[in-house]
Amino acid sequence: MESLKTEISFDMHARKPILRQPILKQQYRTHMGIMSEILQIMMDAGIEGAIVSEISRKANLSYYTTVENCQKLINSSLAESARKRRNYVYVITTKGIEFFRELKKFQEITQEMNLRY
Repeated sequence: MESLKTEISFDMHARKPILRQPILKQQYRTHMGIMSEILQIMMDAGIEGAIVSEISRKANLSYYTTVENCQKLINSSLAESARKRRNYVYVITTKGIEFFRELKKFQEITQEMNLRY
């Protein structure tokens, strides 16, 4: 997603502000890129799983964004959640592992072609 940003500069000769056309600010990461990072973190955590704060910290996401994305992965059967003491632990499923491997292949192809996925 891109956001618009208007640039204002000052013309020293005419002594008045100049409004320039909006600048499109490019998004840092795609949604699929974020989901891929979350799956990678779950893969690294193994069968023990990863708690929300760990995923949030490693993926550089807010707590609520992390929970929202993990819920999407659960709804797609790519991950499962379980209560472990006071925390919820997220574990990647077999389907999630297969999806993650295929996604990595896709990412490699898009990088070779200099495409943004």
